[in-house]
Amino acid sequence: MKGVYINSMDEEETLQRRMRLLGITEDDFTEKFILGSGRGGQKINKTSSCVYLKHIPTGIEVKCQEGRSREHNRIAARNMLCDRLEKEKEAIRLDSQQIREKARRQKRPRTKKMKEKMLIEKKRVSTKKSLRKPPRNSD
Repeated sequence: MKGVYINSMDEEETLQRRMRLLGITEDDFTEKFILGSGRGGQKINKTSSCVYLKHIPTGIEVKCQEGRSREHNRIAARNMLCDRLEKEKEAIRLDSQQIREKARRQKRPRTKKMKEKMLIEKKRVSTKKSLRKPPRNSD
């Protein structure tokens, strides 16, 4: 039983470290305990072991009922919340990186070959447009 307690403490310490890195505090989210549902018989239907977390700044909601223990579910719910926040921060980072990369590509000077290709295309379009004009009367 002592080994389980140490693992639980290790899990809590790593979770606290992870939350600190993400800048999450206990005040940033609301926590509710909901009656469990699903398999498990009468015991699961009587106890409020399901954990609901809502991160107030982002509006992310997490609901966890992985085990029968409320404490295990609390840790698991916080881990799920950290996962979601990490995914969201990564998506924001990738979006800003793509925007910077696109701006860099747009500002890059054109190569000689690209300029020639562009001039050839312009010439082709201008000849096509000139053929659309109605014939001129020579009066």
